[in-house]
Amino acid sequence: MPASPGLYVHVPFCDRVCPYCDFAVQTGGPLRRRAFVRSLLREIELWSGLVRGEGRAAGSQSTRGGDGSSIAWRSEQPFDTVYLGGGTPSSLPPEVLGEILAALRRLLPIAAEAEVTLEANPEDASVANLEAWKDLGVTGLSLGIQSFDAEGLQFLGRAHTPESAGAALMAARGASFKTVSIDLIFALPGESAERWGADLEHAIGFGPDHISCYELTVHEGTRFGRLKERGDLEEASEDDRAGLFFLTHRLLADNGYQAYEVSNFARGPAHRSRHNRKYWDHSAYLGLGPSAHSFDGVATRWWNERRLPAWESGLKSVPDSGLELALGSGRSPIAGVEALDPADLVLESLALGLRTTAGVDLDALRARHGIDVARSNVELIERLRCDGFLTDTEPSSSMVPTLRGLAVADAIARSFDITAC
Repeated sequence: MPASPGLYVHVPFCDRVCPYCDFAVQTGGPLRRRAFVRSLLREIELWSGLVRGEGRAAGSQSTRGGDGSSIAWRSEQPFDTVYLGGGTPSSLPPEVLGEILAALRRLLPIAAEAEVTLEANPEDASVANLEAWKDLGVTGLSLGIQSFDAEGLQFLGRAHTPESAGAALMAARGASFKTVSIDLIFALPGESAERWGADLEHAIGFGPDHISCYELTVHEGTRFGRLKERGDLEEASEDDRAGLFFLTHRLLADNGYQAYEVSNFARGPAHRSRHNRKYWDHSAYLGLGPSAHSFDGVATRWWNERRLPAWESGLKSVPDSGLELALGSGRSPIAGVEALDPADLVLESLALGLRTTAGVDLDALRARHGIDVARSNVELIERLRCDGFLTDTEPSSSMVPTLRGLAVADAIARSFDITAC
């Protein structure tokens, strides 16, 4: 049976925009946020008929664009994960989040046992809010702490302090969510192994169920990007990044946090993100809100307008006949559609699978896409095993990265030749 689909909702607001952030975010007051929620409720309503299969056979709802591209929601199963991300969803009042979740549950098929995750800033995690989020059915909380180091927080432009971050994390754990996760950022300019190790040990001491550790990446168009262009910011060297990466994995493993993806660690399988897994294994997922991406679970991906005004304008322009007639007409919140051929899907599967500790099942890949990667890459796979980038204890039909392999997963994926498959 195909995996159940996931549902993502992008809330594009933050009280401040961090200097490293390249997501579709902005500040905005109560009136601006209220207008966004009205548009989001409209988008949920538009998708309701397509997802539920009203008026057509379930699983065959199609939206076609003027260039011949089409969108079809093919899954007949309910969404078993709901992820509220951004931005900062926790910056919306609990009653507004409740309005959104109520609309999702009323208009879309949401499984009763669905994993519901909310991204939150520590400053929003008051006892009252935590209780309210629990009452709304939120099962997992992801706190954007980023660092427990005062200088690190100041450099990253965060509003909280190490003390308030720790208090928020303890309060969240006391609220008895199924999973409390934290995000941390490492490889800041000049960051030593000692400093990052101390930061990580500080986080471990609070006992979160899940930890995500991301290398600082400087993107064009961000405040850090502009500083880098002027020569006022120098990124950590590749050697320093590699050293901090290995330190992260070893220190977390020694403290009971097993890696299941290159940046994600959990205290047991029950705390692994079911939602994120859908992105990595090409399960179906629907994205709502500006910049949100979707995938039909087969071969088609589409994405919404990135800018909030364009997304809102597209929703207002959708004709009464519905979203399916709006795609490609200039009257849609959808910015683009991409039809992926088997080769595209295999390359993505390699890139995504080699970033996970489960690796890539080559037999399953061949069965799903009709491409035999192993046959045309026998020598490469053997060399990767001999050089210690893939384990040599798995069946030949599997490629499971070692820690060395995880560190260079993207480069390994690019080395495969599928033109002769």
